[in-house]
Amino acid sequence: MLHEEMEKQVTELVDGQIQELLIKKEDFMTFRTIWLSHPRKDEIIGEAKLHGEVVYRLVPIEKSNM
Repeated sequence: MLHEEMEKQVTELVDGQIQELLIKKEDFMTFRTIWLSHPRKDEIIGEAKLHGEVVYRLVPIEKSNM
């Protein structure tokens, strides 16, 4: 998958347009580069699947009123 396509899908995930994003083993390094620089990376949580695939979902972090 191209870097631009992956960035678009990550944006769609964060914006709520898609519920999950499946990353295949061969696309992981591209995804990782995008994920590491994303301001909401702590909310993009991955769940490992078979054959090196990972499903990512947005899990919003609740902010405390301290």
